[in-house]
Amino acid sequence: MKICEITGKVAIVGNNVSHSHHKTKRKFSPNLKNKRFWSEEEGRWITLKVSAAGMKTINKNGLAAALKSAVAPKKVY
Repeated sequence: MKICEITGKVAIVGNNVSHSHHKTKRKFSPNLKNKRFWSEEEGRWITLKVSAAGMKTINKNGLAAALKSAVAPKKVY
């Protein structure tokens, strides 16, 4: 499933709007990447599926703080 493990971002639904204003459904996916981060506390690599905003959060606050304050994934039915 397309969920950021740090920020909890998921795909959202919107409309494609044509020149004549006909609307059809479309999906906006988050910018997710599989990224490995080195954990100093555990002494190993941790692979996470994170968005670009999640990577910025990890770079700013550190991996341990970002994992501690990670948002629980939303249930999507």
